[in-house]
Amino acid sequence: MTALLAPDQPLTRWERLRAPLLTVGGLAATTVALHFRDPHQRGSWGVCPLSLLGIYCPGCGGLRAVNDLTNGDVRAAASSNLLVTVGIPIAVLALALWVLRAWRGTPPRTLPTGVDRALWWGAAVVAMAFFVLRNTPQGAWLAP
Repeated sequence: MTALLAPDQPLTRWERLRAPLLTVGGLAATTVALHFRDPHQRGSWGVCPLSLLGIYCPGCGGLRAVNDLTNGDVRAAASSNLLVTVGIPIAVLALALWVLRAWRGTPPRTLPTGVDRALWWGAAVVAMAFFVLRNTPQGAWLAP
């Protein structure tokens, strides 16, 4: 059982690293599972209800993209889901920065007012555009 810390007592390194390391560990375990249980085989990870309707959400093909990347096939990963393939290096960088800051004990950097919100809105707009485009005849090449 962990003792409650006084408000002025700093967190230990382990306490700072717990959340980022558990997150990275969970993602690593999922990636290993995706490497060994091939999502290219229909139904191996379940079926997306939207894909049964012929609609491809921004995440459709994401599991196959991760599997392709674990096999070193970037071209196949981009063909499965371009958004996930481009997003993974960004996510890895963000996770690495989170672990580094937790290790050093430095607080997270705050962005100027509105920039954080603008980044989230920008990501949402890109995902929505990807969703719409991959479901049109002009963007059929983006479909998984």
